[in-house]
Amino acid sequence: MARILVAEDDPKQAELVRRYAVAEGHHVTVVGDGREAVDAARRSTPDLMVLDVMMPGMDGLDVCRILRADEATEAVPILMLTARATEDDLLHGLDLGADDYLTKPYSPRELMARVRSLLRRRRIDAAEAGRSAVTLGPLTVAPTTHEVRWHGAVVTCTPGELLLLEALAAEPGRVFSRAQLLTRLHGRGDAAHVTPRTVDVHVANLRKKLDPALIRTVHGVGYAAVAPADA
Repeated sequence: MARILVAEDDPKQAELVRRYAVAEGHHVTVVGDGREAVDAARRSTPDLMVLDVMMPGMDGLDVCRILRADEATEAVPILMLTARATEDDLLHGLDLGADDYLTKPYSPRELMARVRSLLRRRRIDAAEAGRSAVTLGPLTVAPTTHEVRWHGAVVTCTPGELLLLEALAAEPGRVFSRAQLLTRLHGRGDAAHVTPRTVDVHVANLRKKLDPALIRTVHGVGYAAVAPADA
């Protein structure tokens, strides 16, 4: 059973999400605006958050930005719901740290499939919490503490960015396809519903935060970490 925080200002939509999540055995808290969402997440850190973008008081994008900047909530998986269906809107949400994005109207079954995927990834992370840090030149990725360091300085990364960076840095020079990286991001073979552009956004963010030369693009294939000797 997981503790799920649902932030949705439409009572019918909120009840739909709550009912399906409860049916799968989860404990659900529902709030109706962005400020309530931030307060509720800080008061009791959820295992997962379902976050509507369009809400009164503070929209979901601002909520996501605030929670990702807070050490207590930075690793909470966030699934965004929105009526905005353009690619730019989707990528903007991912850029702010959302782990997944579902556009309205959506199938409740698909919603719960994505919830299960995010929770499964969280359980895998917890089970592998003892795995050692990965070092590649001036880069250190420590999964146990959810910490990334570049030349010794801490760099704030989203859970998705950290997972992708860990996979690439652990095998420098190996070319990962987008599909392989999506599987790493979203669990064991459950990434078919997520656009490969998700990986592109994470890579673009990591290049900004670290070094553009750290991750090499292999056109038509995917990405590879560049070992220091190859830089």
